[in-house]
Parts: sequence; C-alpha cells; structure tokens
Amino acid sequence: MMRTRPLKVALLGCGVVGSEVARIMTTHADDLTARIGAPVELAGIAVRRPGRVRAGVPEELITTDATALVKRGDIDVVVEVIGGIEPARTLITTAFEHGASVVSANKALLAGDGAALHAAAEAQGADLYYEAAVAGAIPLVRPLRESLAGDKVNRVLGIVNGTTNFILDKMDTSGAGYSEALDEATALGYAEADPTADVEGFDAAAKAAILAGIAFHTRVRLDDVYREGMTEVTAADFASAKRMGCTIKLLAICERAADGRSVTARVHPAMIPLSHPLASVREAYNAVFVEAEAAGRLMFYGPGAGGSPTASAVLGDLVAVCRNKVAETTGPGESAYTRLPVSPMGDVVTRYHISLDVADKPGVLAQVATVFAAHGVSIDTVRQTGKDGEASLVVVTHRAPDAALSATVEALRKLDTVRGVASIMRVEGE
Repeated sequence: MMRTRPLKVALLGCGVVGSEVARIMTTHADDLTARIGAPVELAGIAVRRPGRVRAGVPEELITTDATALVKRGDIDVVVEVIGGIEPARTLITTAFEHGASVVSANKALLAGDGAALHAAAEAQGADLYYEAAVAGAIPLVRPLRESLAGDKVNRVLGIVNGTTNFILDKMDTSGAGYSEALDEATALGYAEADPTADVEGFDAAAKAAILAGIAFHTRVRLDDVYREGMTEVTAADFASAKRMGCTIKLLAICERAADGRSVTARVHPAMIPLSHPLASVREAYNAVFVEAEAAGRLMFYGPGAGGSPTASAVLGDLVAVCRNKVAETTGPGESAYTRLPVSPMGDVVTRYHISLDVADKPGVLAQVATVFAAHGVSIDTVRQTGKDGEASLVVVTHRAPDAALSATVEALRKLDTVRGVASIMRVEGE
C-alpha cells in the first residue's frame, strides 16, 4: 500500500552535485515515488550564496540558514553535499538529533570522524549512507557492506581519483610533463584551481580509509593511511616503466596482513604491468579491484566524479534510506568488530624500482649490490648504461619490508660512487 504522506528531504549544498540532485528529484519525482513506496518532497535547500543562478532549482526552497532547516523536525532525510569538516559535521549531528537520517558525499569528514557519526546515527535510530563519498557513480560501499557481508575481503586495490588518473594518462600517452598535463586537466575542468587535495593524494587517502574500514570491519582513520602524492612523477619515470612493460598509476591499496592480525592502507604512485586491467583505465575514470576469499577478484569501473555520476550515487542512497523510513527500519551501520590495528608503512611488503646516477667505473655495481644485501633486500633485475664517466643504474627489487627498502635507499645515498637517486617508485599489481 502506497504511503500518502510525503517524505521530506533537506538538501545542504547546491553546487555541481547538489543542483543535479535537486534536478533529478524534481524531474523524476513519479519514478522515485514508485520505487520508494511513498512520495518524496524536496523541502528546502541550504546554500551559502543565495544570489547565484541555479537552473531548474526552485528559488522558493533556497535558504541560507542550514541549521534552521535541519532543526525543523519534519525533515525525514538530510542530503549533505557541502563538503569540508565544519559546518557539515555539526549539521549532520543536528539532523540526527532531530530525527532525520543522512545521506552524505563528504569523504574527508567520514574518513576522519566516521566512527562518531555512525555512533550518533545509531543513538537516534537513524541511517548514515555515503556511497557518493568514495567513487562517484561506481557502487563500492554497498557491495562491500552488503553484497560481500558473508565473505572475507583481503585486498582492495584501485584508482579512486579521476584527476590524477587523467594527468598520469596524458603523461603516459602523449609524453607530456606533469605541469603540462595538469594544465590540460584544469582547462577541461578535471582539476580544481587548487589541485592539492587530488595530486598530493589527500582525496584518495580519505577514500582508502573509508574502504578499508568497511572491507575489514575495523576502524581506519585518514591519519592511518600512508600518503604520497604524484607531483614528482616525471617523463623519465614513464620511460623506465615502459622498458619494464609497465605504466604508472596513483593507487589506493588496502590489505589484510597474511596472518590476519592487522591491516594496512596506503596511497602512492606505483608501476603496474600493462597486462593488469588497471593499466588500461584511461582519462578521468576510476576502477577498483576487490579480492575476497569466496568471490575471488571483482572489478568495479566507471566515472568516479562529476555532477551527474555523484548525484546518481546520492539518489541511490536516498532511495534506500527513504525505503527504510517507510518500513520503519534502518540499514546496516558501522561494522568494526574485528578491531584490527593498522600497521605502519614500514611493515608493508613491497617492491621498489630505483634509478641511481652513479660514477661509470669498475666496482660500482658490486658496491650497490652489497648495500642491498646488507639490508636483506634481494635484487630482481639491474640495468646499467653510461658514458664519459657518468652512468645510470636501474634496480628492481624483490618484495621486502618497506622499512628495509627505505633504509637501503638512505645507505645508497651515502656511497661516494652514487651521485644521486633520480627516482624511487613502488611496483604493484603482480
């Protein structure tokens, strides 16, 4: 039986994503009603700048008083797409206190304060859904939280930032330098005026924290994620990668330790073989591999950002939360029962690709090999070229603890025959 009283929705933020959410709610109202089992009504839209023109957005719904909107008492669901920590955190907790469930796309807030927000939602018998916080329209949160709830996930590996993938793809395919590729990404609207959050890995690290927490049923905060940006990646690195049959991607990697007693989460550039499916992910697209014991390897692919894709994820969550309201129930909340510690990056077992500028004279290779051996790091391959007293030495290692590899690099810097370390990059995806 169809419920006649409409479910009222408050929208916080009406930028690229928020305006698309408002448009879809308005134009697809009949479809949403049929899918939810009750009418859904956009009751108010909180914005910072009320004078802006917002095509297709009802002006009578616009307000600058977000706090009053979420405190109304008749709001069933609050959709938060303003981003940032404050006032988003206070508005979300206030919404819970006044009986509303919340749909959010706020990765930074969820990565830092997810546990507290989940606790606040549970205390009020409300839902907290956030599919749009991780990879735009790509369904990742719900498959991890629900579809794979009976399985054991061991690894999540993927490209979760479209801006960095666009830049690295252009560097790979056109031979452009980092600055040139960034300029193109900015001109096309893929990069913000200040691209720091993307290119320094902060955006991907927040997503990694969220994914690791859901996948491994433990609490992983943004501060737990090792983060390394991609601003130092050069055309020379891509040339080296191609000689190895690889390309370079900025990866988010979340892993359960082999003994099952800890987890790791990290974001950094890495060389991956051209045969790996992630190597063919082009432009601003995202793709994520999930490796589970029973399900095996699953790949999720699609646009990871943008107004329409992100709005699609928001609306999917909105329908789910509204259905729960109609059924007078709530969906799955936080699952952190394993309480697994997050190991530091130094404990992670990785491979390195190291490019050294060395003196072109006998015995240099032996000296370098001795340093690797002294730190317990095995060498996989070595390539040496040189002339006129200068040489380049490229070493690819076998897998070893990252701390041992870092110590090896520091020891190499101290050799008189090593003029400098041209580049260091991890090798993944085997």
